[in-house]
Amino acid sequence: MAIRTIYLARHAEAGQDGALTLAGRQQASLLGERLRGAALSAVYVSPVPRAVQTAELLTSQLPGVPSQQLDLVGDYPPPAGHADLPPGYARVVDSYSAQERAEGARLAAAAIERFTQPGPDDSRELIITHNFLIGWFVRDALGAPDWRWLGLNQCNAALSVIRYQSGLPPGLVSFNDMDHLPAPLRWTGFPAQLRG
Repeated sequence: MAIRTIYLARHAEAGQDGALTLAGRQQASLLGERLRGAALSAVYVSPVPRAVQTAELLTSQLPGVPSQQLDLVGDYPPPAGHADLPPGYARVVDSYSAQERAEGARLAAAAIERFTQPGPDDSRELIITHNFLIGWFVRDALGAPDWRWLGLNQCNAALSVIRYQSGLPPGLVSFNDMDHLPAPLRWTGFPAQLRG
């Protein structure tokens, strides 16, 4: 039975201008080193500059692994609904226009369809994306309500891994793993009040 493994990495730390900071460049390089032995079959990248720059640094350490930019893994709000949202989460959702929310719902559904179905052969794919979409994939793997991607936070250049196998529920292998980062490069992009 074929197993599809997706590695989800949040882009490295970026500054106000959208370019990676020095710390972000180091994070991306260290993530590339960590993934050298993962036998990746492909890398998919958000078209947002901070993700593209992360991918450039990371894939320079993964010779022969094809890389492709995809809008499906861009920076957008997945579906949330409003029925049971805590007020703080409702404010986040309301900060997006109805059009942005509709487009986000369409892209999020397409991303799940595209990346969660096992193929005929084993595969290992890296997706370099953004906090919200990683939360969406993790929420889906756990069978949680649509809105539950809210509050699932990932650090910059952290790694989450999900395995998909026919006939079995998805398996969350790891979440927000920062073992490849030294202490000074950890916890960036994470809410300050939640940092370990």
